[in-house]
Amino acid sequence: MVCKAEQTELNRLESQVDHGGGGAWEYLTLIRKLKVRRSDDVVKYGSPILNDPKKRSALGDDEWTLYEQVAIAAMDCQRLDIAKDCVKALQKKFPESRRVGRLQALLLEAKGLWEEADNTYSNLLEDNPLDQVIHKRRVAIAKAQGDNLKAIESLNKYLEIFMADHDAWRELAESYVSLQMYKQAAFCYEELLLSHPTVPLHHLAYADVLYTLGGLENLQTAKKYYASTIDLTKGTNTRALYGICQCASAINQLSKGRNKDDKDELHFLAATALEKEYKRRAPAKLALLSASLKSFKLS
Repeated sequence: MVCKAEQTELNRLESQVDHGGGGAWEYLTLIRKLKVRRSDDVVKYGSPILNDPKKRSALGDDEWTLYEQVAIAAMDCQRLDIAKDCVKALQKKFPESRRVGRLQALLLEAKGLWEEADNTYSNLLEDNPLDQVIHKRRVAIAKAQGDNLKAIESLNKYLEIFMADHDAWRELAESYVSLQMYKQAAFCYEELLLSHPTVPLHHLAYADVLYTLGGLENLQTAKKYYASTIDLTKGTNTRALYGICQCASAINQLSKGRNKDDKDELHFLAATALEKEYKRRAPAKLALLSASLKSFKLS
């Protein structure tokens, strides 16, 4: 996350460089430090430095850092000619480097040579099976090809090694949902809830999956997690409020009024909160909301 002072300095350097005031290296260094995505600027101002032997030599060892930065930015901009030249220079300087090997594989990805890129990553993993970046790139390749099953397989292998990576668990859950494998997705969200119990989006996603699975027990549990989402967001999550209403309606239909949960007033409170929110934010759609709630037999 870039703070206000850093953003101000970044904008100042950008304006200075754009108006010919110098400071291109400082601007590129700050882009790299803040990890902001300004690929066009990196290629625009980095390439002239690399193409000027005097300016390039003045960087010292940072020359190679700039080669890497420009290579990645050029791939992002589909300037593959520039990326190829940068990777070639790095390969000549560091012929045995795994880091340069990753750049070579990235260049193959940028060219759409998926199989060759995947084979390169596989060879690199033989030397270092714990390279997280490479594992994630293999997942990205599978997803780029639309092969969600392979992506899931790669993610599962990755999580056998890096079980604490919550981003990977979320990615795996979303991949399962895309294939309508809801039980597996529920397991992933349970892992996320165990490791990050105060993240509202995890509660909401888990509730959505349970609601989709259906069945009285799943619906009752989904209702509880929609409620916890509301609690964690201080009542501001409209989707969770809708979720409670939908769960209450589905539970009522399945239990035919015999379930003790029918006496719970939570869904009436959720409906009231929704009406209040619509009156404040979208009064023109209040009639539509009222019709929806009536279809749930809640108002």
